[in-house]
Amino acid sequence: MTQDLFRQNAYLTECTATVTAIKPQGIVLDRTVFYSLGGGQAGDTGVLVLADGSELAIVDTRKGKADDGSFTQEICHQPLSKQLEQLLNQDQHDAHKLKVGDSVTARIDWVRRHRMMRFHTASHLLCHIVPKLVNGCSITPDYARIDFNMTEALDKETLSAAIAKLVAAKHPVTVGAITDDELDANPALIKSMSVQPPRGSGQIRTIGVGTDNLIDLQPCGGTHVANTAEIGAVIVTKIEKKSAMTRRVVLGFAP
Repeated sequence: MTQDLFRQNAYLTECTATVTAIKPQGIVLDRTVFYSLGGGQAGDTGVLVLADGSELAIVDTRKGKADDGSFTQEICHQPLSKQLEQLLNQDQHDAHKLKVGDSVTARIDWVRRHRMMRFHTASHLLCHIVPKLVNGCSITPDYARIDFNMTEALDKETLSAAIAKLVAAKHPVTVGAITDDELDANPALIKSMSVQPPRGSGQIRTIGVGTDNLIDLQPCGGTHVANTAEIGAVIVTKIEKKSAMTRRVVLGFAP
């Protein structure tokens, strides 16, 4: 398995690691700061710095998959397909030669990640403002979209003003955990209709916004800022009626 350092500290930008496998799915490390695609949030990009100081660009990060298609606890760092092919083919010469057992420095594109942290935290605020179940979301460096299961109309300016108020209030954002039994006793904590939090480990990671005045609490494996003030000027750029029962809200950075 890969130790996912970003789960407890989303502000880590790099770490030293050991290559444990090189597979068609990507390069597997014993630990990483790279977030793998999941929960609607895009995978990280960045570089692996090799022992000779050269850099191998990582263009995406995905969860490993077993032969039966199920996800494993490995995190696969994906270079360009041509470079990965060269790494898998030991008979070819490559400037980024890498083998199992090598030490590397894994370094994320921090500017890109931080934009997603801001958007992801803003989406939690939106879940508080619009108290409806979510049936889809996407967190990218350029925008976030959240699909709410609802028929009522929404207003861009009203939502943007509500987000700005929560941002200005400087609510702390904390990582916590609950047990499977605690989640079963509080099913309303699950806001998503399509994605269920992983069970079986004994602990389910949660993200809370606010302390004395709890704004939002829900299971979530993504990366977030430590305080709502860090979100900055995020506004609602579009509201769409995607179906009779779905209203899509798109977030962007204010110009």
